[in-house]
Order: sequence, then structure tokens, then C-alpha cells
Amino acid sequence: MASMAATTGQLVGLTSTFNGGWENSFAVGNHGRVTFLTNPVGRRLRPIRSSPMMKNVNEGKGVFAPLVVVTRDVIGKKPFNKLRGKAIALHSQVITEFCKSIGADAKQRQGLIRLAKKNGEKLGFLA
Repeated sequence: MASMAATTGQLVGLTSTFNGGWENSFAVGNHGRVTFLTNPVGRRLRPIRSSPMMKNVNEGKGVFAPLVVVTRDVIGKKPFNKLRGKAIALHSQVITEFCKSIGADAKQRQGLIRLAKKNGEKLGFLA
């Protein structure tokens, strides 16, 4: 009988209240029964959210924001982002060299780079 149940795919001797998908957890209840912990069948599904956009909270503000916006409009968005990326990389290298000269560790260096980004946002360089 057990071999027949195994070949037909039926489980013998187990009871289940399984109503959900495999992501639900289960526990062994009284008398060795497997109880699946599920939500009701008519559960609400969460809406699909779009991916978060990284946006500067100080966009359009800061002393240098108008200059940045005009430059971006004159040379175009793609070349401007390329130029901005080179400037950020160069500034990060300067911070790294400074940290090497004073003997700061990697955590302090990363903190200085984050501080430079925050200051750049406030001044309008990331507008």
C-alpha cells in the first residue's frame, strides 16, 4: 500500500490545511500533524511599486544651481553627466590622497566622501 501511494503521489497518514503557496511556513502541531500557517485565500495583494528614484532634495536650490542648469542645457544632458562623473571621480581621488597623507582609515575616507556629496547637494552642484 505504501509503495502504491508513493508511486501515485499521494501522502498517507498526513493531514494538511495547506491553502497557500510554498512561501508559507509550516509547523508540526498536535499528534504529529503538519499545519501550514497561511493567510486566508481571499487575501489582498500588495500593489507593485515602481523603483525609487534618487532625487536631490535641494534640486534647484543652492548658489551654483543656476550655473549647473545653464551648463547642462548648453552642452546637453549626456555630455554634462559625463563631465560631472569625471569631476566627482577626481574629487574622490583628491579626498583619498588627503586621507592617505593624514593617515585616515577607509571608514573616515568614506565619511568625507559622503560629506562632500551632501555639501555638493546643498551648494547646488547636483541640481
